[in-house]
Amino acid sequence: MNDQTLIGAFLGLIEGLTEFIPVSSTAHLLLAGHFLGFHSNGRTFEVLIQLGAILAILSVYASRLVALTVDLPRSARTRRFVFGILLAFLPAAVIGVLAHDFIKTVLFETPLLICIVLIVGGFILMVIDRIEIDPVYTDVMDYPLSLAFRIGLFQCLAMIPGTSRSGATIAGALLMGTDKRSAAEFSFFLAMPTMAGAFAYDLYKNYDILTFDDVTTIAVGFVMAFISGIFVVRRLLDFVSCHGFAFFAWWRIIVGTAGLIGLYFLG
Repeated sequence: MNDQTLIGAFLGLIEGLTEFIPVSSTAHLLLAGHFLGFHSNGRTFEVLIQLGAILAILSVYASRLVALTVDLPRSARTRRFVFGILLAFLPAAVIGVLAHDFIKTVLFETPLLICIVLIVGGFILMVIDRIEIDPVYTDVMDYPLSLAFRIGLFQCLAMIPGTSRSGATIAGALLMGTDKRSAAEFSFFLAMPTMAGAFAYDLYKNYDILTFDDVTTIAVGFVMAFISGIFVVRRLLDFVSCHGFAFFAWWRIIVGTAGLIGLYFLG
């Protein structure tokens, strides 16, 4: 196993551990890759290893997804929930396609911006976590379609590396009257079409520039993302219910600050 593959395994571990918590997996991958001297062709590695995290959440939620599929033809409540997820996915899908090249060639290549967004997002998450909100919605199955769409608009903020897809959706949901557990669970469900769509579109755009070494490194990263992602998905909801998001807010601030220090001294 060469150095690139070992780095790929390490970055895959980071992807799985950070994808579903509000700390921005993309920011962690880009900063770690920057300081380790890792650069994938077309930045495909950072997007394609998300398949491991997608499969992790699908495996954990398999029974729930099967139940939803069975209920879909006969339950208006289930149909509304599924349509709400697709409605929430729509804004990010449109912006992701339109701004794909700008995101990959400009935002992904600006580590200073990533560090700043991590820190600012950490303080915002800390404030939101401390706000006393009397939740109106506590079950993702009962989220109105208008609420689902507005959460999807918040997800678009995650186009900026460092914002965090899960962080943006959870923060938006909390501000609009949900409780912490259901906000995190809705973020899980919304991750499925969002990450699958990003994977498919990026593969379509860049499959012709992938080399055998790229595919090997991506495969190793995918496996590590899958294994670590399962651990996080199984533990996160209970952790959030008991402890909230303050831990992740401090995590963001510390990582962002360390990144700024590293950029100052190491470039």
